Amino acid sequence: MESTEAEATPATTATPEAILEVEEEMTILGQKIRSKAREVALKIDPALPPFGLKLLRLLARLGPTHASAAADLLGADRSIISRQVKQLEELGLVELRVDANDGRARFIVVTPIALERMASAVGPGQTLMHGALEGWPEADLHQFANYLKRLNTSGL
Repeated sequence: MESTEAEATPATTATPEAILEVEEEMTILGQKIRSKAREVALKIDPALPPFGLKLLRLLARLGPTHASAAADLLGADRSIISRQVKQLEELGLVELRVDANDGRARFIVVTPIALERMASAVGPGQTLMHGALEGWPEADLHQFANYLKRLNTSGL
């Protein structure tokens, strides 16, 4: 009886084909997420770029944040954050507040208007991926999140 290649390869060994399949699906997922982010950003304000939405979402989740911390968390240069904050300020979506502990420093704060527009763009309490994932069993979501966490901490 001949053995097939699948039988000859231990189940614990990743094949180049399997890795390529994952990469291709992640590329498609990344494209869909970027497309959805552009769509949501346009709903919030036609002048809002997708990176601005990313910064708004971070601020909404964390609350008042220093620009340097936002830059670190988003993997962006401080100058990019500074330019983006200026644009978001002009759109009325963020404001700068003095840090009471250091009068020279400023916190970036998302405005109530931004929170309202974000909620109406994706739905109250929802995220960009809510519609795609809401029908999944909770156990599948936790397993998927654990796989992503494993990938994110793998030294990629």
